[in-house]
Amino acid sequence: MTPLPVTPMRFTLGKARLHGELCLPPAATGLVVFVHGSGSSRHSPRNRSVAHCFNEMGLATLLFDLLTKHEQPIDEITRQLRFDIPLLSQRLSGVVDQLSSDARLHELRIGLFGSSTGAAAALTTAASRPADIAAVVSRGGRVDLADLSLARVKAASLFLVGSGDLEVLELNRAAAARLQCVHQLVMVPGATHLFEEHGTLEEVARLAGDWFLRHLC
Repeated sequence: MTPLPVTPMRFTLGKARLHGELCLPPAATGLVVFVHGSGSSRHSPRNRSVAHCFNEMGLATLLFDLLTKHEQPIDEITRQLRFDIPLLSQRLSGVVDQLSSDARLHELRIGLFGSSTGAAAALTTAASRPADIAAVVSRGGRVDLADLSLARVKAASLFLVGSGDLEVLELNRAAAARLQCVHQLVMVPGATHLFEEHGTLEEVARLAGDWFLRHLC
């Protein structure tokens, strides 16, 4: 299959300049915005692999950096910004607002695919933008960090957790119990936190893609 073209995007949010990459398949049936996790970026091999699978399913994808090029190296040392959920969700909300006003995308329903701390930002944004966000998928997410927003989430939410990621699994179970929207928690057999085991990331892409197709179309 010929690779789909990728369009570079820039988002200006106050003083922050964020960079992203949009892939828009012909006749796309929805748009999935990736919300990367701790210490990651739009260049994450795992997220790029999943995004490619979504594109093959007919879903548009946006991978973007939650931190600026100046903040990223600072966070690698301090590890503080990656846990600043209010900051990350504020930036994600700003990106969603700009996407909603983009003529190329205005007919596409939006889903959020969050990993690690990015999943907390995704749920927080979904709670504050119920008219804009139709679905959320968390991959090994620290969904507990969205504790104050969980009960207000309206978007259909899927929590994917590795069967070997025991601590995060318990955090996800407790968070899922607080959701009042359509939701499901699925354990991926044989997977640990980063889903590096053979076939586990492909299973994530399949489960998440099916969820987005069901709730974005």
